Amino acid sequence: MREFELIRDGGQPWDVVVVGGGTAGLSGALNLARVRRSVLVIDKGEPRNAPATGAHGLLGREGISPLELLRLGREEVASYGGRVVSGQVAGISQDDAGFWVVTEGGQRVRTRRVLVTTGLVDALPDVPGLAERWGRDVLHCVYCHGWEVQDKLIGVLGNFHQALLFRQMSKDVTLFLHTGTTLTDEQWEQLAALGVSVVDGAATGLEVNGQDQLTGVRLASGKVVPVQELVVAPRFLARAGFLRDLGVTMQEHPMDLGEQLRVDASGFTGVPGVWAAGNVSDVLAGVPVAAAAGTTAAAAIHMDLLKADAEAAARAAKGGGVFSGAMEAEVSRRVLGSRAHGLGPLPDTN
Repeated sequence: MREFELIRDGGQPWDVVVVGGGTAGLSGALNLARVRRSVLVIDKGEPRNAPATGAHGLLGREGISPLELLRLGREEVASYGGRVVSGQVAGISQDDAGFWVVTEGGQRVRTRRVLVTTGLVDALPDVPGLAERWGRDVLHCVYCHGWEVQDKLIGVLGNFHQALLFRQMSKDVTLFLHTGTTLTDEQWEQLAALGVSVVDGAATGLEVNGQDQLTGVRLASGKVVPVQELVVAPRFLARAGFLRDLGVTMQEHPMDLGEQLRVDASGFTGVPGVWAAGNVSDVLAGVPVAAAAGTTAAAAIHMDLLKADAEAAARAAKGGGVFSGAMEAEVSRRVLGSRAHGLGPLPDTN
């Protein structure tokens, strides 16, 4: 990234710097640009869903390639004057005038507000060969991939609830207990009633055929259980290390699925001037939810800036004297026009 790309025309601070250019970030940037806010999006260009063939559940864009969706989003942001640049943010600091956003290359950019939309990292189970197939035939989300894997041989690695979710999509579901998975008597009964097979023993690898297709899960015993798709439950970790100097709060997801930024309903982090949206603050947010969160945060940021602008204008006016001649003349001109001070045309005395 070249340093001049970060500089706003006129050298003024940006109204908002959006850190992360995924669905949430571009949605926020688009809505901010449309209300004439100056917006800079800094994005590394490595979206989490890049391996997926399509984004699903997105009304009007069902099945669109994730990379194509982001390309279109960047174009839309640019069409309203927003700027999207390639780069990675290394840190953010705050002072009385706003924020300094620092990139890994050492460039610094000034901004009044920050929207964090950096997403998360999937901490996958430690099974050899699994990470290489992530987003292809190793999956985690029934709403993202369930339709595409219906009626296939589906394996589920150590998660009872995932087994229930994917049993809706196929009659051929196998739950691998793997390591550390225990089931209650009630869960055993439910799985048996649904026809879900349960396999004991640790998974030690995956079997793949000559067409690069998943064909089975290999157990420590050496046995291979046939599967075409493998469902896992990663631990989700928000990408938020670069915020350490701002005092934001991290919290565990209510369902113990991972760690995310703590925000309120608007995306406000509790640190004045900093909002967050998407997977960084909601590890379960799919594409439609992330887009909505970006829009919500954008509206909150805009209102915060409006309030700050109005307060600054009032302070500037007082600095010139509330009842100064210049101020009174300007108010009279705007409100009364030619009738300033109530004076009309002079009477004809002739």
